[in-house]
Amino acid sequence: MRPYELTVAAAADEIRARRLSPVELVGSVLDRIEQVEPRLNAYVSVLAEQARGAAREAEHEAAHGRFRGALHGIPMGLKDLIDVAGTATTASSRVREGHRAQADSTVAARLTAAGAILLGKTHTHEFAYGLTTPQTHNARDRARVAGGSSGGSAVAVASGAAAFALGTDTGGSIRVPAALNGVVGLKPTYGLVPRHGVTSLSWSLDHVGPITRTVEDAAVVLTAMAGHDPRDPASLAAAAVDHRPGPGTDLTGLRVGVPRDYFFDHLDAEVETAVRRAIGHLADLGAELVDVGIPMARYIRATLWGLVAPEASAYHERTLRTVPELYQADVRVLLEAGELMTAGDYLRAQRSRTLMREEWARVLAGVDVIAAPTVPTTAVRAGQTTVTWSDGTSEGVADALVRLSAPANITGVPALTVPVGHDASGLPIGMQLLGRPLGERLLLRVGHAYERSRPAPVPAPVGTGVGAP
Repeated sequence: MRPYELTVAAAADEIRARRLSPVELVGSVLDRIEQVEPRLNAYVSVLAEQARGAAREAEHEAAHGRFRGALHGIPMGLKDLIDVAGTATTASSRVREGHRAQADSTVAARLTAAGAILLGKTHTHEFAYGLTTPQTHNARDRARVAGGSSGGSAVAVASGAAAFALGTDTGGSIRVPAALNGVVGLKPTYGLVPRHGVTSLSWSLDHVGPITRTVEDAAVVLTAMAGHDPRDPASLAAAAVDHRPGPGTDLTGLRVGVPRDYFFDHLDAEVETAVRRAIGHLADLGAELVDVGIPMARYIRATLWGLVAPEASAYHERTLRTVPELYQADVRVLLEAGELMTAGDYLRAQRSRTLMREEWARVLAGVDVIAAPTVPTTAVRAGQTTVTWSDGTSEGVADALVRLSAPANITGVPALTVPVGHDASGLPIGMQLLGRPLGERLLLRVGHAYERSRPAPVPAPVGTGVGAP
């Protein structure tokens, strides 16, 4: 196995045992970037010399028995909404031309303190306001969308061009691209990971989380960056927790909620088959499957957009008036539409969210986790605008991609996506696990148990067509 193919946990073990040098690992991943980046366009910028210098420093420290933390020498990509001092935060937008961050974001500082090495900044749908990341290609099939808005981060991890990456998630922007590219994505509990120094889309819905190749890796990264930061008003004063799951796969006594509605409505048949098979495997591991109803399902879409649209427009108010021509057309239209919403619309969305949180808390009181599809379809073709379901109805691509991930953002509960198979074309399918607030450790335990009893993932082959799973 080549170094760039190693998981975070495996690479960390090799570095600590002095069987692998951070210089060798970073060099392998940079070589991989050089190989795949012209075809995938996952990165806004690659900081190759800076990364090599940091790797040499990490190697020197390791040689003297000094290890910064669990991610010592591990190369990462950061979504280009996340500030790193002296580096541009472009948000993949012409609006940010010439920008340079003055200080590190909290998550960048914590990951660096844990030993991680920055490779570069990954593409986002402009200002995270979209579900496709159109400038980036799917790691399995260049003719398909990467998903968004953290498409660059997901594609980098899936192709071996980063050991792990960070994304942000406002309506599904970590989980959607992770599922469409066959990797793991975690949206933590709202407020668990500080957002100081991260460009906002919608302050009351934004989350920062890891995209990795395994659940164990997601737990390692989460442990390194979670924790209170008073500079983020939403930051939780939660106790420090080691989120890494144990080695066992026994889920006896665990109650897994299986939705009878909403999550399995308007779904591609191959996605449903793969996800139900995966849920059945959780039962094989000892879990009890419990039928659950999804509360207030008819209000989910309206509530999400009733919060996102005015908050995003408020954030962009000045630049939307002074340099509107610098925005991409799809994002500019959404921002202008948000300015038309009334205060009453926004307050009704806030009220709906409060009620939805209360109802979801009741559902989650009866089960430990809920298992459902992450996205209702595999990656659609680039430029495709609608999805047609088996009953003949059509749905816009953006609405389809966000539909199943939005509830976790509205309610703030943690949600994890894990790969559970492929469709007939070899495109990845993801299963989403949703838990109680601050229930990440249990959520990761379930996901880890599933993946340990299934074949280990490898970076996606890259070519003009679909690579072999």
